[in-house]
Amino acid sequence: MTQNPTAQLLEPEIRELIREGRYSELRNALHAIPAADVADILAELDPAEAAVGFRFLQRDDAAEAFTYLSPETQQALIEKLGDEASVRVVEAMSADDRARLVDELPEGVAQRLVASLSAETRKQTQAILGYPPKSVGRLMTPDYVRVRPEWTIARAMDHIRKWGHDAETINVVYVIDEKGVLIDDLRIRQIFLADPQQTVESLMNNNFVALRADEPQENAVRMLQRYDRVALPVVDSRGALIGIVTHDDVADVAQAEATEDMQKLGGMEALDEPYMTIPLLTLVRKRGTWLAALFVGEMFTQTAMAGYEHQIEKAAILATFVPLIVSSGGNSGSQATSLIIRALALGEITLKDWSKIMRRELAAGLLLGFFLGIIGVIRIHVWGWLGWFKRELPGMPGQFSAESLSAQAHYHLLAVTIGVAVLGVVLWGTIIGSMLPFLLKKIKLDPATSSAPFVATLVDVVGVLIYFTAAVSILKGTLL
Repeated sequence: MTQNPTAQLLEPEIRELIREGRYSELRNALHAIPAADVADILAELDPAEAAVGFRFLQRDDAAEAFTYLSPETQQALIEKLGDEASVRVVEAMSADDRARLVDELPEGVAQRLVASLSAETRKQTQAILGYPPKSVGRLMTPDYVRVRPEWTIARAMDHIRKWGHDAETINVVYVIDEKGVLIDDLRIRQIFLADPQQTVESLMNNNFVALRADEPQENAVRMLQRYDRVALPVVDSRGALIGIVTHDDVADVAQAEATEDMQKLGGMEALDEPYMTIPLLTLVRKRGTWLAALFVGEMFTQTAMAGYEHQIEKAAILATFVPLIVSSGGNSGSQATSLIIRALALGEITLKDWSKIMRRELAAGLLLGFFLGIIGVIRIHVWGWLGWFKRELPGMPGQFSAESLSAQAHYHLLAVTIGVAVLGVVLWGTIIGSMLPFLLKKIKLDPATSSAPFVATLVDVVGVLIYFTAAVSILKGTLL
């Protein structure tokens, strides 16, 4: 874990207080430090010292700091604290953080911990764990404030004062009917500024947004961003309010999603745990699988070039331009696929927009290909004007090979060949890079799977065919 400067400065002091047994000072010092920094400090101590420091945290401080620790550090602390102390810490955590902890602990440790919880705490934890992994139900917390529509504002305020201390947030208060069905949500500001004799119902407009517990967590990320909320209610299939999802929980999901997409875009399987803790063999497997697939794909590039072996023998200079041309196609394809994957992830475009994207990328590909092709044409002409295509024969000064003289004589046609090939390859790369994410999403696969290396490999094979087809057509009877 990387410490921030504050934690780095305070760690020696905390370590000294623990070792010298100055526990009263330790408690006061830890209470004055933000929970995230406390977690950083504890993570750097050995487990025995960390357990001592943790015992002297105030109850609420301990629960909050515990949520910032990595699963490995949490497990080590639980083992050092013992069952009784561990249960006190875990019960002080919010239900969603508690469920996440239990979900990440080894099965044996998790079962022992859940069995030790109080009946009510265990019920809440198991209810959240009953939803599928990566569903909204795993994120939600049951700690929220709910009121009834027939209550007066005065009664609602009394209820909020009584139960608001244990709520995850009181910025939003939820209105339910006699069956527990969510019928509206109200900002605390609305209630606070209303006449005490008004009813809650008089403030309602029945215009609210809710999540289903069985929805993917990605939907919670999009909904909170779209509606700019600090929390969203979670309902079951009957519309009954069963929890809320808050912005801090969704921020963790968004970070995890972004990390997963970046790893996939790099041409590998997403890692299930931090880089520094994942076993080496697992890391190699997740990277090696895709590398092997890409290596096999690149073999088709060699096969495609082998089909033009006769032309390459006649004009070896053609082979020197292969990396230039296929890389331009791969780069344009990587750009397109990155842009489309991100736009899909943010909800800026949907599957039905594929035809619009096709037309847009077709135009972009033509313009980019023409621009790069012009650069290639200029480069060939500069070489021709300077006479750089002529190559002296080894040991024979002033004597030039027939092939180099032919290239010098026909460099105008060679420039046209390069220009046309670059245009075609860039256009192909742009189209395949933009359409592949749509295809994968259509067949229910993650668009991030169409990573930049994968697109580049596809473009390389077809790029070789485009290049040599253009060369044969344009240079026939001259260089070929």
